[in-house]
Amino acid sequence: MAPAVLLRRPPSGPPSPGPVLRDVPGEEWVLQYRTVHGYRRAFRMAGSGPVLLLIHGIGDDSSTWRPLLDDLARDHTVLAPDLLGHGGSDKPRGDYSVAAYANGMRDLLGVLDIDRATLVGHSLGGGVAMQFAYQYPERTERIVLIGAGGVSQSVSPALRAASLPGAQLLLGLLGLPGMRSQTEAVMWALTRLDHPLGRDAEDLVRIVDALPDATSRSAFLRTLRAVVDWRGQVVTMLDRCYLTAGMPTLLLWGSDDMIVPVEHAQLAHDAMPGSRLEVFDGAGHFPFHTHPDEVLAAMRTFLGESQPAHWSAAEWRELLRRGREG
Repeated sequence: MAPAVLLRRPPSGPPSPGPVLRDVPGEEWVLQYRTVHGYRRAFRMAGSGPVLLLIHGIGDDSSTWRPLLDDLARDHTVLAPDLLGHGGSDKPRGDYSVAAYANGMRDLLGVLDIDRATLVGHSLGGGVAMQFAYQYPERTERIVLIGAGGVSQSVSPALRAASLPGAQLLLGLLGLPGMRSQTEAVMWALTRLDHPLGRDAEDLVRIVDALPDATSRSAFLRTLRAVVDWRGQVVTMLDRCYLTAGMPTLLLWGSDDMIVPVEHAQLAHDAMPGSRLEVFDGAGHFPFHTHPDEVLAAMRTFLGESQPAHWSAAEWRELLRRGREG
């Protein structure tokens, strides 16, 4: 399935030489920590060169990016944080909104002395990446959205149900002895029946396993309820997608995504001037797990052919004045 053509600005100067690829032997990608606003933030970082900020989805953590990390770090500085409330980061009773996460990414970049980055966001992380680009365009070079949330209202019925009162009790039951094997059995059956949800069976079980205690489950539900209720997603980026004009944007989606349907990809593509869209046939919500080579090829083509955005305050004000109908 061919991707849509990216209408991009031509380079302003002579063509640059290709990237110098380096082996990253023995990179362990161990968690590192910084304290920001009194809370511990966990992240993995390696490589050198232009910065790629990889933002995971809800209930996940930075380890989800392992299939991509070594390759991308050959010619980039790769930074993969655990969002607050996830993984090795602290899980306070706090603000888990998309805007708060975008601010958290800004502050972590500041602590690490990073001024600008290409943002790569999966699922909820895609919504965070778009929010970051909206709030801090001068710090955003490109955007890569993978099965991103925040496009349209429709979303997996399981996520809608998890936003309801009593969901914390149900999540607690899933952690009881014997429940994991039953969950695995259901996922195995879906895989055997070739149900699209079976594409992500291993990842869905892994995310349930990442909620071992009440603190983790509470942070998960606070994050979920900031973006989803019983009717579906409550935030959308479509009203501000016109602001990506001149911002190189790549959309990557699985054709069988049952969490964020592939129809959202076309909606976002149509709303983002000059964006590229590539759909991976047979992939679910985690195409970088099931189709890592194809995802890497798409990202490398995009990174090699696009030029980093450079916004001035005057350009941003003009875009805002013109609005969606400009």
